Amino acid sequence: MKKLLVASVAVLALASAAPAFSQAVERREIGNQILENVPVAPSSIREGLARYQNARSAAFGDWLSDGGMLITTRFGNTNQLHVVSAPGADRSQITFYDEPVASPHVLPNGQILFSKDTGGDEWFQLFLRGPDGKTVQLTEPATRNGSPAWSKDGSVLVWSRAVKGSANYDVLMRDASGATKVIFKGEGQVSPMAVSPDGKTVLLGRYFSIVESKRWLLDVASGKLTELNPSKGKVAYQGGSFTPDGKSVLLLSDEGSDFQRLVRIDLATGAKSIVSGDRPWDVEEFALSGDGRILAYVVNEDGYSKLIVQDFITRRALPQPSLPAGVVSNLVFSADGAKLGFSLATPTSVSDAWSWGVVDGKLERWTASELGGLDSEALTAPTLIRYPSFDKRSIPAFLYKPKLAAGQKAPVIIDIHGGPEGQSRPTFNAFHQHSVAELGAAVIVTNVRGSSGYGKTYLNLDNAEKREDSVKDIGALLDWIATQPDLDSSRVVVYGQSYGGYMSLAVMTHYSDRMAGGVERYGISNFVSFLQNTEAYRRDLRRAEYGDERDPKMLKAFETMSPLNNVGKINKPMLVMQGWNDPRVPKSESDQVVAKLREQGVETWYVQFKDEGHGFLKKANNDRRREVETQFLRKVLGLGQ
Repeated sequence: MKKLLVASVAVLALASAAPAFSQAVERREIGNQILENVPVAPSSIREGLARYQNARSAAFGDWLSDGGMLITTRFGNTNQLHVVSAPGADRSQITFYDEPVASPHVLPNGQILFSKDTGGDEWFQLFLRGPDGKTVQLTEPATRNGSPAWSKDGSVLVWSRAVKGSANYDVLMRDASGATKVIFKGEGQVSPMAVSPDGKTVLLGRYFSIVESKRWLLDVASGKLTELNPSKGKVAYQGGSFTPDGKSVLLLSDEGSDFQRLVRIDLATGAKSIVSGDRPWDVEEFALSGDGRILAYVVNEDGYSKLIVQDFITRRALPQPSLPAGVVSNLVFSADGAKLGFSLATPTSVSDAWSWGVVDGKLERWTASELGGLDSEALTAPTLIRYPSFDKRSIPAFLYKPKLAAGQKAPVIIDIHGGPEGQSRPTFNAFHQHSVAELGAAVIVTNVRGSSGYGKTYLNLDNAEKREDSVKDIGALLDWIATQPDLDSSRVVVYGQSYGGYMSLAVMTHYSDRMAGGVERYGISNFVSFLQNTEAYRRDLRRAEYGDERDPKMLKAFETMSPLNNVGKINKPMLVMQGWNDPRVPKSESDQVVAKLREQGVETWYVQFKDEGHGFLKKANNDRRREVETQFLRKVLGLGQ
């Protein structure tokens, strides 16, 4: 208590030395949580949130050798690995860390490979868990490791590694003896995609931007590198795997199309064939059975997933699973090819692990994750809408509406995704459901220009100096809201995280007079300081999207559009949240905008988590986040406490 009192006195002293309109800061520390100018929440808010915060999900990870599933789910504070022996069987926890565990894979020898960082710092380490339960760290401390791939027998394991202060990734290999060595000194973000069945060749990829990447074949013995499908134009690839005979590579490519298609490339001739056909939507994921007979892939149709299963050799369509409308991910075939495992989430049900019987046509739900006491029948499914923007372009969005009495108007929360090369999808979201049911607010989840999932033309509409065109899309949405008889255009809040946090700040600088307030989590406040301070392994990748601050023309554009330089236009309350260990959008981005807002006399709540990074992954912190968000929204929307 004495330490807290001293800190408070110091803050007040600083405040007294600042201009007269600067705010004093009331600060509370609760464990790893810091709350500034946030009132103590009444118990009614915590009680109202409890059911929503206690919903949990499960994600399919991989198949076990005995036919069971490896999944991730949370029974404590973080996601951990669990084993499920059969559909509907108990979930048996096998990892027990304070930090969340992710990206599990089962290797051919039965070992489980998984990833874990510390406090959200994204300096991921790889771990191997043996059948006896003993776990060893495979990678070196103070390095960032990912993209593991292995040969068919598991004797060769490769992954990418970056070190502090460098934008370059090397590729490492662990051979059958357990010895590890660097097999490729990379430049930029280089990652192994796959290992050939015989372990002699590694498919490498380099990511330049979301619209450009390359693929190479690395001969492990000689170190010879051969570019796959050389092209003079920019091509965006995703993923990549060898066919079981090692003669072809399957990958996603937008070459010759506005959308990602599944393509097969013959390694001997270079001949290409489009496996998925020419669809007006992206293919976003695929899996091939171990014997090369059955192919499954997912098409993203306006945000909803369509799972397709077919005979890979004859291209004949096989019986298809009838799935609820939602999002499918994490496709993996069982070793015998008889079952396809995947995760499925819908707007009214959390993510769970499922399987489809390729042979018997049986759809089975392996986990039934708890909704925290919520009634799934009472949850709200969104309506897909489109509204015209300033240039007549149609902008897609998902609209969640509360039940209203005749003549009543709902306040509105505009939720903007991160990325910017991201896409809001129709999956369960506790924030959306709570806002609709408990706050009586409509939630509009937008996919403004620059979002993925709608083709590369749409994706490129907000690049560099066109950045604020996406902000104008929100201005057009405000116009659309004003035409709706059941939406209250005088009570609108903008809400976003990461790039969506930048958008929230930008919307508040452009349309503050039309907003009730803004919520932003770890958003970019100044593009120049962001690009200078983001981790080295991300900097050039972000310059490819946002523009290069070293270019005088782009620097001038950044100075004009950065929210930090336009804070004087904000005159409504703001809630800002930040993790201390964020390697993507550093804490300094939030610190500087909070300071500037307070200098302008804008009411500003600031929440910080010492043990989080880019996104809040621990339940205790997310509980606090939602508590504060609810307090703030109730206040600015005039809903009381």
